[in-house]
Amino acid sequence: MKNFVLELKNKILNNGYITKDEAFKLLDLDIEKDKEIITLLLESANEIRKHFCGENFDLCTIMNAKSGKCSENCRYCAQSAHFKTAAPVYPLVSAEEAIHLAKHVEEEGAHKFSLVTSGRGLSDSGEIDKLVEIYKSLKENTNIKLCASHGLLTEEAAIKLKKAGVLTYHHNLETSRDFYNDICTTHSFQDRVDTIKAAKKARLKICSGGIFGLGETPIDRINMAFELKELEVDSVPLNFLTPIPGTPMETYTPVNPMEILKTIAIYRFILPNIDIRYAGGRLQLGELQVDGFKGGINSALTGNFLTTTGSTIASDIALAKELGFNVK
Repeated sequence: MKNFVLELKNKILNNGYITKDEAFKLLDLDIEKDKEIITLLLESANEIRKHFCGENFDLCTIMNAKSGKCSENCRYCAQSAHFKTAAPVYPLVSAEEAIHLAKHVEEEGAHKFSLVTSGRGLSDSGEIDKLVEIYKSLKENTNIKLCASHGLLTEEAAIKLKKAGVLTYHHNLETSRDFYNDICTTHSFQDRVDTIKAAKKARLKICSGGIFGLGETPIDRINMAFELKELEVDSVPLNFLTPIPGTPMETYTPVNPMEILKTIAIYRFILPNIDIRYAGGRLQLGELQVDGFKGGINSALTGNFLTTTGSTIASDIALAKELGFNVK
């Protein structure tokens, strides 16, 4: 199997592509019995990352700009109106609040800033117009790169966001097409794909990934990676479920950290030239979080997240530099 990993690495370094069958074969690597194989896999993924992406490290931040009362029944989400959780509930924040936080994270060293709103999407023209004005104000008052995450999106709404200064639209696939109905039934996997395509038509960059630990199989995780590859996304945030009390997934057991590391490395084999981003839940990896940075990760969501806690911008910058990354 070691020769197989090396052969795949060399194929990718020579601009070849890993097939789905080859990715599934990497899943079969027994990282418990053969401790050396996971080291080789991570080192190979890191080599692929360096070759295609270089040493730059990207840090993004988010603001929970509208919270709670979401009509969708995503079974992992604290903000769904279908479940009783302790998540805060409030309407869209003001431009002043958004500017205050954006300036703060920019001073701390973050590269990107995104407003995130709860709800199915931007179907209400009044809400779209309010967000457009906020993004215009952010563009005028900060130098940070602007991202947006507002659920399902039409091409018309995407164009408005683009004109207002948004560069990247974030919309996760969350899991594989085959498993999606097990986590949400109020909208479809195809709805998410259509949103990504609408944002691409508006010439927005795409940040899209998913969550590990929803009850999916390792094969589902790989299938999602190939869906993302087909959609030609620009950044892939990888989240690891933090079970929220009050949601149907509150008792779920987190994925084995070593399985997470293996999957991160395989994602780098599948997506050699894409930013692969640590996102929510990575702190549950503990000290092994560093191994992800050494095994394909080259960007991170930093600071506090929507309904969970993250690491600080300063600590992430220090760690990235310590590991040899270039943090602009």
